[in-house]
Amino acid sequence: MLLRWGLTVAFGVVTLAAQAQMPLEKHGSCPSGYYQSGNYCTPSSGNAAPALPKVGSCPSGYYQSGDYCLGSSSNAKPAMIKNGSCPSGFYQSGDYCLKS
Repeated sequence: MLLRWGLTVAFGVVTLAAQAQMPLEKHGSCPSGYYQSGNYCTPSSGNAAPALPKVGSCPSGYYQSGDYCLGSSSNAKPAMIKNGSCPSGFYQSGDYCLKS
């Protein structure tokens, strides 16, 4: 399960750089600014804040919204669930890696 979440989040990092959010697998209620579409939570608009599956506490610049961590703004730093050490250009924030 964590691997599937990680792949979804890794996909989201590329998307965050382009400032357009991708749908996320739905687990519980969709976060604020997202709506259910099939088995996914889809952004309601092109400037929706980034969302991540919640693992532990949310990273810096994100807050809890249901079962997700939601960026405080649409240009919150790209983040991914930490798996081992963070890659180059990222730093650890709780159970996540945030772009430097």
